Amino acid sequence: MTKENKRVVIKIGSSSLTSMHGEISRRKLEKLVDEVVRLKDDGHEVLLVSSGAVAAGYRKLGCLTRPSTLPEKQAAASIGQGLLMESYSDLFLSHGYMDSQILITRSDFSDENRYNNARNTINVLLERGIIPIVNENDTITIDRLKFGDNDTLSAKVAGLVDADKLIILSDIDGLYDADPRKDKDAKLLDRVHEITPEIEDAAGDPGSDVGTGGMKSKIDAFKIAMASGINSFLGKAGTENIVYDAVYHNATGTYFESKPENENLDQKKQWIAFNSGPEGEVIIDHRAKESIVEMKNSLLPMNVHHVKGRFKSGSVVRIHDLNGEEIGLGVVNYSSEKLKEMISLTEPELESYEKAAVERKDFVCHLEVSMPVGV
Repeated sequence: MTKENKRVVIKIGSSSLTSMHGEISRRKLEKLVDEVVRLKDDGHEVLLVSSGAVAAGYRKLGCLTRPSTLPEKQAAASIGQGLLMESYSDLFLSHGYMDSQILITRSDFSDENRYNNARNTINVLLERGIIPIVNENDTITIDRLKFGDNDTLSAKVAGLVDADKLIILSDIDGLYDADPRKDKDAKLLDRVHEITPEIEDAAGDPGSDVGTGGMKSKIDAFKIAMASGINSFLGKAGTENIVYDAVYHNATGTYFESKPENENLDQKKQWIAFNSGPEGEVIIDHRAKESIVEMKNSLLPMNVHHVKGRFKSGSVVRIHDLNGEEIGLGVVNYSSEKLKEMISLTEPELESYEKAAVERKDFVCHLEVSMPVGV
């Protein structure tokens, strides 16, 4: 892949793939596939994060409306995922391209080894010209272990594969400074370089009864992408050539581009910040906070004030100050039991421990990068 060609992640939601009756819309699928094929013909690598399994399957399950119970949703997904992939495969093969299915859960990302395995697998597929189609494994995932929506999933996948561009297609043509459904004077924002509190306040509720994500979830997704150094775009799925034009910066919508001076997270820090699933807490005093945040030093065992929870060496923990404010996330070199033992030791006794409690390279500070909460 040359410098001119890009690795593109495209997220499309349920409402952009199904008809008004809840069935897979062949016309909408053909439009999306045609644009992906144009990008592939230009030499770009493309990965799809596609919703639609539940929406495609619930009528085949015998439900007149989208199911509300978890077992029914999972049963509908088990039917719909096959139908969705069959349609994608038929269309891509007609253009001479092969696709592949990747179903993942949040736990696949929270385990670092499985995270790296997913990265390696997808890289092989992309390098071989295959179009990976990613979706959450809705058939088996329980609510508390879900990504929440495919907006968040797409941003994490974009970071996973070092994408150059993330395109999120929706039923609205970009980010407005107010809810356009309620305010006729709302203006479309062409460029966003920072997710401000005002932008977050303007994020509304879900606009479709087919999908699960609203503007709030998209804002969280763009936070992740921008922190990872990935330029992103939000536009309306039904717009002619929206995907193709977005890659070439010619589409109408909102472009999210972080400022050049912003710190971008490397792969390790992306995993820590957005996927790891912290297992405990380490509380530090003001002096230690200043050292790790402002002076960018590692956190020494002698600066650990208190430990909460049970965790092993190598776990990710939340780091708080004495006021309860979360400072960031980091990988600990000692178990919770060992850290608790070390708290009672004197400084000369602690000198025999060569490792820091948390190495600075394995620490992500909330003040250094805007991070969505709870993703």
